[in-house]
Amino acid sequence: MLSPSPLKLGLIGGNIAASKAPLLHELAGCQNGISVTYDRLVPQEMGLDFTAVFARVQAEGYRGVNITYPYKEDAAKRAEIADPLVQRIGAINTAIFADGTAVQGHNTDYSGFQAAYRAARGESAPGVVAVIGAGGVGRAIAFGLMNLGARELRLYDRDGSRAAAVASALRAADAGMAVRVSPSAAAAADGADGLVNCTPVGMVGYPGTPLPAPAMAGAIWAFDAVYTPRDTRFLTDAAAAGLQAISGYELFFWQGVHAWAIFSGLTVEPETLRRDLAEAA
Repeated sequence: MLSPSPLKLGLIGGNIAASKAPLLHELAGCQNGISVTYDRLVPQEMGLDFTAVFARVQAEGYRGVNITYPYKEDAAKRAEIADPLVQRIGAINTAIFADGTAVQGHNTDYSGFQAAYRAARGESAPGVVAVIGAGGVGRAIAFGLMNLGARELRLYDRDGSRAAAVASALRAADAGMAVRVSPSAAAAADGADGLVNCTPVGMVGYPGTPLPAPAMAGAIWAFDAVYTPRDTRFLTDAAAAGLQAISGYELFFWQGVHAWAIFSGLTVEPETLRRDLAEAA
C-alpha cells in the first residue's frame, strides 16, 4: 500500500517532454511504499523565467526538484551547497527544500556518471579524454573524470570562456591535473582515449552530432550524456568505429537513483528499478 500523502517532486528544464524522470521516481516510490507526484516544469511553456519557477515550486510544497539543461548553473546560485566539491563544480541537478526558505543543492550527475562509467568499464582508467560541452553536465562529468583518474582532460565548448572556467575550476581542485582548452571538438579528440558529449546535440529537437565520425578514429570509448534517444548519432558513429559506447541512459538511471535517496532518505534495489523501467517503457 502506498502512503496517502504523496512526495511532491518535479523536473525543471527545457525540451523535457520525453524525459523518463517522472517514471523513474514514481517506480522508486512504489518500491518504498511511497506515492509520488513528479511534474515536468518548462519555464518557457509556463511563461516564466527559471527564477520564478524555482520560487514557485518551493512555495507550493515540493519536497525537491531535479534541474536539467539549461538551468543547472543558475540553480547552483540559488542553493546552499554543503559539499565543497559541488561548490567547485558550480552546477546542481538536485535541490531539496528543507523548510520554508532553505534550498539544499546536490549534484548527482557527478556521482551518477562515475557509477555509469564503472558499470561499463570497471576499474579501467579513462586515459586522455575529450569533453565536448562545458555547461552544467559537462562541469560535473569533467570533475567525475578527474576523480576516476583521467590522465588528461581536453575541454571544448563553442563559448571558449566556459571551457576556460571549467579548466580553472579543475586546476583549483587539483593543481596536478593535466587539463587544457581545445580550439575545436576535433582537436580535443585527436589522440584521445575517451570521447564525451556533454552538449544537447543529438537529443530530441537537436539533431546531429558534435563530432565528425572520422575524428573518432583511434579512441577506445565514448559516452553521450544525451539519452533521448538512447542511440544518438554520436554513439552509433562511435560503435561503428569500434569504440565502447556508453549510453547516456546509464547516467540518467544512476543520477536518478542517487537523487531519489536525497529526496526520500530511502534506497532502492537498482536492478529491480531498471527492470521496472524497461517493462513500463
